[in-house]
Amino acid sequence: MDLTNCNVTASVAVSDMDKAKGFYEDSLGLSGGGVEADGGITYSCGGGTELHVYPSQFAGQSGATVAFWAADDVEGTVDELTSKGVTFEQYDMDQLKTNEKGIAQFGDEQGAWFKDPDGNVLAIGNPPKAGSDGAG
Repeated sequence: MDLTNCNVTASVAVSDMDKAKGFYEDSLGLSGGGVEADGGITYSCGGGTELHVYPSQFAGQSGATVAFWAADDVEGTVDELTSKGVTFEQYDMDQLKTNEKGIAQFGDEQGAWFKDPDGNVLAIGNPPKAGSDGAG
């Protein structure tokens, strides 16, 4: 059996659950269930998806995007999160340049990246278009 039809959950390693809980709940507005067996918390997101935040000695070591939220209004979401103290990353690379708000434009699509207290890179962007493979 392959994984094509299996549900998937993004998991983010953190070093301090209290600090992470404050960020994910207060700054990002997520709400979730209670503490799970691994000491983490799973937050429900749109479309039946989930984000699991759990304590680990390997927190913040990826350097790449570990979770991505598809948002119809990227600029509005960036403005709302900025008002809650979230700082968006600024990039000026060949294929990735952000504006003053931290939003990159890719044709008709937008993306913006920010970090949690452990330095895990998180992103918001436009949902994949119908017929898209969602890569990118």
